[in-house]
Amino acid sequence: MKKIGVLTSGGDAPGMNAAVRAVVRAGLDQGAEVYAIFDGYRGMVEPDGRIQKMTWQDVGGILQRGGTVIGTARCREFRERDGRLTAVPRLLEHGIDSLVIIGGDGSLTGAHILHQEWPELVDELAASGRITPEQADGRRELSVVGLVGSIDNDMWGTDISIGADTALHRITDAVDDIASTAASHQRAFVVEVMGRNCGYLALMSAIAAGADWVLIPESPPDLDDWEGKMCSVLAKGREIGRRDSIVIVSEGARDRYGNHISSEYVRQVLEERLGEDARVTILGHVQRGGSPSVFDRNLSTRMGVQAVEVILAPETRGKAVVIGLKGNRLENLPLDLCLEKTQEIRTAVKNNEYKRVMQLRGRSFQESFQTVRTLVRALPHQPDPEKPGLRIGVLNSGACAPGMNTMVRAAVRLGIDRGHTLLGIRNGFRGLRNGEVEEMDWMSVNGWVGIGGAEIGTNRHTPAHSDFYAIARTIEDNRIEALFVIGGWAAYKAALDLYDQRKNFPAFDIPILCFPATIDNNLPGTELSVGADTALNNIIDAVDKIKQSAVAARRVFVVEVMGGMCGYLALMSALATGAERVYLNEEGITLTELANDVQKLIRGFQGGKRLGVAIRNEKANPTYTLDFIRALYAEEGKGYFSVRQASLGHLQQGGNPSPYDRILGTELITEGLIYLEEQMQQPEPSSACVGLLRGAYEVTSFEDLPRLMDFTHARPKKEWWLKLRPLARIMARPAPAA
Repeated sequence: MKKIGVLTSGGDAPGMNAAVRAVVRAGLDQGAEVYAIFDGYRGMVEPDGRIQKMTWQDVGGILQRGGTVIGTARCREFRERDGRLTAVPRLLEHGIDSLVIIGGDGSLTGAHILHQEWPELVDELAASGRITPEQADGRRELSVVGLVGSIDNDMWGTDISIGADTALHRITDAVDDIASTAASHQRAFVVEVMGRNCGYLALMSAIAAGADWVLIPESPPDLDDWEGKMCSVLAKGREIGRRDSIVIVSEGARDRYGNHISSEYVRQVLEERLGEDARVTILGHVQRGGSPSVFDRNLSTRMGVQAVEVILAPETRGKAVVIGLKGNRLENLPLDLCLEKTQEIRTAVKNNEYKRVMQLRGRSFQESFQTVRTLVRALPHQPDPEKPGLRIGVLNSGACAPGMNTMVRAAVRLGIDRGHTLLGIRNGFRGLRNGEVEEMDWMSVNGWVGIGGAEIGTNRHTPAHSDFYAIARTIEDNRIEALFVIGGWAAYKAALDLYDQRKNFPAFDIPILCFPATIDNNLPGTELSVGADTALNNIIDAVDKIKQSAVAARRVFVVEVMGGMCGYLALMSALATGAERVYLNEEGITLTELANDVQKLIRGFQGGKRLGVAIRNEKANPTYTLDFIRALYAEEGKGYFSVRQASLGHLQQGGNPSPYDRILGTELITEGLIYLEEQMQQPEPSSACVGLLRGAYEVTSFEDLPRLMDFTHARPKKEWWLKLRPLARIMARPAPAA
């Protein structure tokens, strides 16, 4: 029987508990034994260190908790060979020869060294009699899987680490709140965020929160008098109407000579040169505390399950790997390569080799930095008279999605900065039909980055019959040369209808670009839509509270979520909340399944279970409705549990967009503008939708779009997330299948 050790080490990160839960349950489900090593490496080095065999129930109820229930610590003894020599027999006492390490690069460096030394340490211990020949036999190879758990997101090999998204939530929420008080007093705020060697949190929070200036370690200001440049930009912002100034400073920020730039120094500069009141807010450990976001819960769960798969696979026996996220896909990478590249970045920063640092950070980081440089400008670059820009219309269509305002703001500011004229079209295609078009300037979208709803309006109207003629007239009258359509299924359908009417209306023979913005996440040409992450966070916030209510009363809740005929919200929220059952339109519901589900719940409550949650997609089945399922559960579960229902409704669409949706929306628009400019160089510019596919931003031509769409169910023919269905079943079981 395989015996796996799991530990959390270094600084804690939200999502570590979800990863531990996944490793334990996936391991047990596959017939392995899983041991928690408490307090990091200290648990395997110190005499009173705790190594505990885990059961299925030991990790119940920890998914939504911050921190790490098995503890973490930094262990000096483990850094020495003698310490590692002490650790090996303690592991072998339990038969452990596979480790899952959840931590940052320091923790994973320790794992790498232990992996390299393991064979010789085992031989030395066997020769000295400290372990028996039986303990040594067959265990001269150590399998190691690293899961990067660090809010700094400073390790090479993964787009984002466990905890970073939650930290962005903390920062963005704080900056949103600070901005309101700053604007009230016309005050400048300097916000310091974590990141000694990596500016990820500072850079991404600058995009998500609409900061006016940002300082990161990887790319210091390229001027000696950077202070003058910063103050000039902020002063111009005041002149054109901004009432606040937000400067985000990474704790590792430096100038181009390597001198540290502190948040206090930035405050002094602002007060002295601008003559205005400036304050410093150091967010500190609030960034790493609290319940993990839905992204971190699901990322950690996916990584934890894959870690067990890697350990149990014969081809990776004795290997040391890191599981990283690329786009929306998990990849296995050599641990030594990830550590080597991470150290290379730190060395380059230390040596002031900033071009090299940016290269190592990758294309996405570089593009985000360039985007920030544009968005923090007080005013756009002057247009190049030799490169006349386009007149681009931008509209929202379909149901409202959090992040629509972020996308319109990005289109306006990035488009104007590239020399284009942006025309806001109010109230979707109905507004385009009625001629509700107005030119938008730089300040017309000021403050929109974090506002929910849709400031230029949206509706579900799709063009038909005489609408096409009226729309063609509006396009001609306003000389619209390209159209950006932001929205969901109705938006894509309407854009395709315009595209198909080109033979009747030459005005439609312009590039039309669709951008995914719908909480349902039911669109072709993209794996993720803007708004879905916000909706999922709204759902888990509600379900977490529901579970607290349920546990006090031995109760089962049946929760209904949106999604139309797409079960994305239902499945992903079930995965993130630990729901026992999820009902999807893709799978349907049968009475036999419902009866089996009730029996499983009854057995669970007989065995000491205190609460239960089932999540139903709003269109999972026309007969077995929310009311029906609640009534069935209540009737059959009498004497064991009570039942309540909750339809979450439009709270899923409301609220300000999450940092993930703000960043995704901004990056999609950036890619769309680049694609549009490339297409305008072609004899016949094409229309397309922009999306995130296979770890990269890609475009899908309108010619290919219909064959990807299931028009009957208003969802793509292939839904990538259904591959996670077996994982959700494993996590929801009351006990391991093995």
